[in-house]
Amino acid sequence: MEKLNLPEYDFRIKTENGKQLIFDGIRKKFVALTPEEWVRQNFVQFLKQEKHFPESLMAVEKQIMVNSNPRRFDLLVYSRKGQPHLIAEFKAPGVKITQETFDQVVRYNMALRVERVLVSNGMQHFACEIDYSTNSYSFLREIPEF
Repeated sequence: MEKLNLPEYDFRIKTENGKQLIFDGIRKKFVALTPEEWVRQNFVQFLKQEKHFPESLMAVEKQIMVNSNPRRFDLLVYSRKGQPHLIAEFKAPGVKITQETFDQVVRYNMALRVERVLVSNGMQHFACEIDYSTNSYSFLREIPEF
């Protein structure tokens, strides 16, 4: 897999029926190692190891309802009080981060109302903080610690 703009981490990777799989510690199972999954797994490790996000407060690829339509988010981190805190959308390294990418995660956030939004393709990372009192957001210079 491609070198990302993140620290390097060790992963459990295996090949089964000609397909590469990576162990997802949050879902507690091996999943297909796609370029997007590679970004997700690296970013989860970054959040855990560098930013001290507790793995026990992370959820991966869970379904939510957005305008009566089922959708799946890439990563959701809850606060210690059990409220949605950060939602992340991941793309493969070759996929450019566009306004459409932000629109996608903002649509998911309509159902969640998180404090922070994160978008990454493993090479570029964008984090925003949302202020619901003024209906505005601001980009953060770096991803804050938990």
